[in-house]
Amino acid sequence: MPDMKKLFLALTLVVVFTACKENPDASTGHTAAPATATGSLSHLLEGNDRFTQFKPVHPDESRERRKAVSKEQHPEAVVVTCSDSRVPPELVFDQGLGDLFVIRTAGNIMGDLEMGSIEYAVEHLHVPLVVVMGHERCGAIQAYFEGGAAPGHIKSIVDSIASEEEIKSLRKSGDELLDHFVRANVQHGVKQLIGSSSIIREKIAAGTLKVVGAYEDLDNGKVTILSGN
Repeated sequence: MPDMKKLFLALTLVVVFTACKENPDASTGHTAAPATATGSLSHLLEGNDRFTQFKPVHPDESRERRKAVSKEQHPEAVVVTCSDSRVPPELVFDQGLGDLFVIRTAGNIMGDLEMGSIEYAVEHLHVPLVVVMGHERCGAIQAYFEGGAAPGHIKSIVDSIASEEEIKSLRKSGDELLDHFVRANVQHGVKQLIGSSSIIREKIAAGTLKVVGAYEDLDNGKVTILSGN
């Protein structure tokens, strides 16, 4: 019997060691956030790879993590994306509590309130990375693409998309795919952030911030980086 106890203990230690090796902060449930934009982007894409392979680790969901972030937050990235129920950033990038500062609107449209929220994260939380992410088969972009009268406040969304220079440069013809407009919308978001915010421009000039555009394929969940400063 003592030998069986020793064997059980040895097996338990092997399991714990393996778990900690796969997730260095398994004991606390926290995945350390990289301090640079490059590190943060790589970290997010690694999480997205796990998501696409159906191998998420669901980091930063422990009791200890929840207690830690109740006192303060240090997100590693801002993600501006669509309100679409199929693109939750925490799942798409396999992140947890306190990891992402998320802004979501239909068509990832940004007005003064959204811009102010992003500036807060950049200025006060010192977030090194902003990701503007569109996605395949976006309903907001499709509403513009198909034309016609939009009811209620939905018209404001369609009108906002229609006013984007990157969108207006495309022809709504049979040889143009909806995805072209989704990607143009993302490019507009990146340019808007940089062009409209002196706070963001200053951080970029100082080398402490990176703004990138991204696109998610709904069929396989993969996120592709389109552009960046």
